[in-house]
Amino acid sequence: MARAVYFLCLLIAAPLACAQSPHADVDATAVVTFTLDFPTSQPEHYSIRIPAEGPAHYESSARLSPDSDDTDSFDFDFTLSAERRSKVFALAAKAGYFQRNLNSRQKNLAFTGEKKLSYKGAHVMGEATYNVSSDPAAQELTSLFQNLSATLEFGHRLDYDRRYQKLALDEELKRMQEMAQSNELAELQAIQPILEQIVADQSVVKVARARAQKLLEPAGR
Repeated sequence: MARAVYFLCLLIAAPLACAQSPHADVDATAVVTFTLDFPTSQPEHYSIRIPAEGPAHYESSARLSPDSDDTDSFDFDFTLSAERRSKVFALAAKAGYFQRNLNSRQKNLAFTGEKKLSYKGAHVMGEATYNVSSDPAAQELTSLFQNLSATLEFGHRLDYDRRYQKLALDEELKRMQEMAQSNELAELQAIQPILEQIVADQSVVKVARARAQKLLEPAGR
């Protein structure tokens, strides 16, 4: 039934009808992108691009210090788990492919950054900008992408610390463990190589190596 609906959409060239069918097969050319701009946060800008097929991409920029104009730019390609990728596109469908207003109508909400969700496919496109959304699917996507950003930024900092300031690794890994236990991280396998490097580096203190090893274990993920 789902496949029949999908091909019917293609035959009659009715993009909106396709967009409203969350059970249609995922367009192999489709891309979901989440962007956040929040000048007082670290990083102050990031974007996560999730294609229906192929590697995902993350990019961010952050000030080196609050009083500095110099920025640190980070670009990273990574493999997203099939389960997470499917969830992203299922939630995009539930949110109407971002073709409607996602911003909450509640007044006097604190500013938590300008967020943007976009969907671009062969026959459907949508984009919505919001501060806080009252749409359940958009809320779940926002949380998912924020957790993914947190994980990738940990990987970025851990890579720097291992190279230039190994004594900072233990505190960073401790915070990472706490966030993992609170389900505030996602896709830890995306930064598996740096965790493995820390475990194998004999010049890193033992407790930090043990923390990295714990994060590599299935229970830690």
